[in-house]
Amino acid sequence: MDALALEASGKKLPNGASTVPPAPSTPAKRKPAKKTKKAVVFFEVEILDAKTKDKLCFLDKVEPNATIGEIKSMFHKSHPQFYPARQSIRLDPKGKSLKDEDVLQHLPVGTTATFYFRDLGAQISWVTVFLTEYTGPLVIYLMFYFRVPFIYAPKYDFTTSKHWVVHLACMCHSFHYVKRLLETLFVHRFSHGTMPLRNIFKNCTYYWGFAAWMAYYINHPLYTPPIYGEQQIRLALVVFLFCQIGNFSIHIALRNLRPPGSKTRKIPYPTKNPFTWIFLLVSCPNYTYELGSWLGFTLMTQCLPVAFFTLVGFIQMTVWAKGKHRSYLKEFRDYPPLRSPILPFVL
Repeated sequence: MDALALEASGKKLPNGASTVPPAPSTPAKRKPAKKTKKAVVFFEVEILDAKTKDKLCFLDKVEPNATIGEIKSMFHKSHPQFYPARQSIRLDPKGKSLKDEDVLQHLPVGTTATFYFRDLGAQISWVTVFLTEYTGPLVIYLMFYFRVPFIYAPKYDFTTSKHWVVHLACMCHSFHYVKRLLETLFVHRFSHGTMPLRNIFKNCTYYWGFAAWMAYYINHPLYTPPIYGEQQIRLALVVFLFCQIGNFSIHIALRNLRPPGSKTRKIPYPTKNPFTWIFLLVSCPNYTYELGSWLGFTLMTQCLPVAFFTLVGFIQMTVWAKGKHRSYLKEFRDYPPLRSPILPFVL
């Protein structure tokens, strides 16, 4: 009888072994292998004085994802007089300052990183700077307009001009600087929180000094109206108001590009507002409209100090516009090539 028959009958084999095969053994469950944690490589950061090359600070076990802003905070703990906004951290003593959002492990440094520190001096917030710069011209101009004592001859104290263009010029000048103050408080979003305190004296000298110079001649008792009379004044008023609205529209468009609290930069494009369509041709149309406003004010008052202020402002705004235009071209490869910095097809 073969083994299959014996198995079916349930009999045992001659040697006493059972014909029923043993049940297959279940394989033992393997324990999941423990994931090995990657070792974090910490950095050592050495901060030297950019001028003397003296060691100012040594930071041990700095995490690789630490930002320059966090390193500034660590440096501030050992040097309390240098708060983060006052610090300039750079890779080279004469190089450019690193951004606060730059990450340590993404910089061209080894695990032992050497940075150079430069003191930027006492800092002041941009909001404070703008409020100070713009409040001065507003108040100074009104002092000349109302002819407060010690400006003109005593017989003209607190008198008013007989020319209506003088009153119109005061309203336009005041409107311009009130607009700037309101934009500073409610519209502008600054990529940099502070600027050196010493700059406020230079900026205020510029704005306040020119405001006094312009106001002195426009509100002078011997002031003469524009040569072409009302037609010239009305045309100038249209130009001034048009450019003021355009300037405000550009500021709103730029504000909407940057979410609150961020430093992200995007290419500005025209919106549904027709005043923003100039973005098709110009990188900094806020400066274009600003120039147009002062050209209108120059035409309205026909005053040489106003024309000189417009010229100096145009030169300065051109420098700013060219710098911003270059940064756009460097940062964005798809930046529209047709745009000019401040004047379409010209400059």
